[in-house]
Amino acid sequence: MTRILVVDNHGQFTHLEHRLLRDLDGVETDLVDNTTPPEDLDADGLVLSGGPDIDDVGRCAEYLELDVPVLGICLGMQFMAVELGGRVESGEYGGYADVDVEILDDEDPLLGSLAPGMRVWASHADEVVALPEGFERTAESDICAVEAMSNTDRDLYGVQFHPEVAHTERGEELFENFARVCE
Repeated sequence: MTRILVVDNHGQFTHLEHRLLRDLDGVETDLVDNTTPPEDLDADGLVLSGGPDIDDVGRCAEYLELDVPVLGICLGMQFMAVELGGRVESGEYGGYADVDVEILDDEDPLLGSLAPGMRVWASHADEVVALPEGFERTAESDICAVEAMSNTDRDLYGVQFHPEVAHTERGEELFENFARVCE
């Protein structure tokens, strides 16, 4: 079994991330608070959930130093970008909406199988505008230049959108791809 923990950053969809992972074959999952000591995280991979406040992500910086794959979703991606030297700014389009995303790298372990694109549910209140060193932009849309990013050398991945909600096409496949990275 592949053990993937969902780190709760107090987002409204965190329970859906946990549920989707729980329903995948070969995946064991738990929901953990973002203040859990890193040494207590026995996992093959971590999902940094979305949330309302980038200043309320507990010990997530320490989790990025664990030698396991990490998937940041929305605020989780934004936090990862800022923590590793990128930049986040307020988005021009704001709240939640359906967005057509173009996959830029059909070899990317997380998104490659979803190429050439998909319709997603995303918030663009804040967006990554400068990637951290070592990251590649792996998806874009007409309203956001960085819909997804990855650093495959470190197995760090981020998506601006919410793959866990029903409005996102093929979100389960994205989680299956992440589980394969974690095996």
